[in-house]
Amino acid sequence: MQAFTILTAIAAPLPIANVDTDQIIPARFLKTIKRSGLGKSLFAGMRYDDEGAERPEFVLNQEPYRGADILIAHENFGCGSSREHAPWALLDFGIRSVIAPSFADIFYGNCFKNGILPVVLPRSVCDQLMEDAKLGANARITVDLERQVVVRPSGEEFPFSVDPFRRHTLLNGLDEIGQTMQHTAEIATYETVRHTAKPWMPSISL
Repeated sequence: MQAFTILTAIAAPLPIANVDTDQIIPARFLKTIKRSGLGKSLFAGMRYDDEGAERPEFVLNQEPYRGADILIAHENFGCGSSREHAPWALLDFGIRSVIAPSFADIFYGNCFKNGILPVVLPRSVCDQLMEDAKLGANARITVDLERQVVVRPSGEEFPFSVDPFRRHTLLNGLDEIGQTMQHTAEIATYETVRHTAKPWMPSISL
């Protein structure tokens, strides 16, 4: 998993509340278990018309937001089903951080497992950041996980908080497998002792 430390990037404003996971990645695209290739279907119902043509009014179909790495939304982002394809689609598109006043719990946790930083800030602050984002490529926003602040183009900073363990795993690019692999020496020692005491049991190799 790619580590997240400091990101300075174009932010796309999405002033919508209760964006659910079916809007993020519609159910018809869930046939794959691959994490790649889903970005083209991100927000498919909003991005494309019935013939598959882009809707020019949707923010991610506009320049410079086609290359946005940050998404700013309103309350309860990621509600609905627990599908992990939702953060997969965001990440495959290029979104590394989502800023909103609140998130659905399961989606919030899935973001950390996939290298996306969800940032909770008050609605009033999100609205200010959206106004900044509307200025386009010359108004880049910084999300600093090391210092736990979001920085406006003007230099004004807004602090946010993240669970220390989740912050550690994201700063170091550790998903659940990576966390386990940090303990290979202890696991190997345990397996050696167990094999000596119970040689009939199969060993686990990492």
